[in-house]
Amino acid sequence: MKMAKEYVDQMVAHSLEKDPNECCGILSGADGVIQCLYRITNTANSPYRYLMDPQEFLNADRDTESNGWEFQVFYHSHTHSSAYPSATDVRMALQSGYLMVYYILISLEDKSSPEVHMFQISESGEIKEVKFEVVDSGS
Repeated sequence: MKMAKEYVDQMVAHSLEKDPNECCGILSGADGVIQCLYRITNTANSPYRYLMDPQEFLNADRDTESNGWEFQVFYHSHTHSSAYPSATDVRMALQSGYLMVYYILISLEDKSSPEVHMFQISESGEIKEVKFEVVDSGS
């Protein structure tokens, strides 16, 4: 998967803006290339979990579909832990049914140097880190 640096920067900025609470959002695109980032309100308003606002999720889904894209990534921040899916993250991914989507976590353990990692979560709950290529916006 290729992702313009601007999207990585936007996810980190969103994470820092919402700190101490977790942020969440969606990246959409096609053919492994991200085209759009949707910031979604975390209705849990919590430093330890997130729940995507249902109306904003639906709006992102409609806009994604109208552009001929698909959801590629769900992202959220971890304000006090590493950029690795928690047991709650895995449970939520399995319950959502969105197993073809990647999951990006942004760790704010070190706010001066946030970490961004991407994962796949299988039907059995297995977590596998996935590398992605950060490219300049013009690439």
